[in-house]
Amino acid sequence: MPSMQQPLSVAPVAKAPVVVKDNDKKIKIISIVAAAVFAVIAIVFVGLFVSAKTEYADLESNVNLKIDEAVSEAKTEQALADAEEAKKDTRIFTGPTDYGQLSFDYPKSWSVYIASDASKGGDFVAYLNPIEIEPVTDSTVYALRVTIRDKDFEAVAAEYQKYLDRGELSVEATTVAGVTANRYSGKIPGTELNGVIVIFKIRDKTAVLRTDSTLLVDDFNTILSTVKFNV
Repeated sequence: MPSMQQPLSVAPVAKAPVVVKDNDKKIKIISIVAAAVFAVIAIVFVGLFVSAKTEYADLESNVNLKIDEAVSEAKTEQALADAEEAKKDTRIFTGPTDYGQLSFDYPKSWSVYIASDASKGGDFVAYLNPIEIEPVTDSTVYALRVTIRDKDFEAVAAEYQKYLDRGELSVEATTVAGVTANRYSGKIPGTELNGVIVIFKIRDKTAVLRTDSTLLVDDFNTILSTVKFNV
């Protein structure tokens, strides 16, 4: 009998090892580096963008603030200019005839309040203030208080002596409408206000003109320069 042939055994084929080429390694490294650089650039760009936006916002805020300040300053200057211009337009204040008919010029924009017209004797009292008269109190600041007291000059001057002795007031001689007057400066008696008081004789009475603030002294002096009365 023919002999049976044994099947041929086939040796397993070994897989060839995967060899990573140097070029592939370089490409991977370059990709990683490029990604890292891109990330850094992106971070820097975002940082610069945020910084620039913040600086722009600050700059815009500062510009707006400066514009607001400039507008406010311009309005203030215009208001002051308007106020000064308004002072040039004046009215004449006139007191009672029986009390020497004291008169003077005052800004037309000011208001006048006659608290006591002395029609039945006693003191004549008036208040003048820019725009409007505030409720009358000892502590309210008025541009001008006008009193014609039914007392002689020496008696009124004596009332201020104790304030001179305390150092709360100082006094100097001045002239109003051609007559000698006492000008007191410092703390207004009975108040916490600092201002100026001028007293002078009108017939048998005494005129007392007072401003309640040192800031109003220029206006006060201007009014004093226009004072007239009947001797």
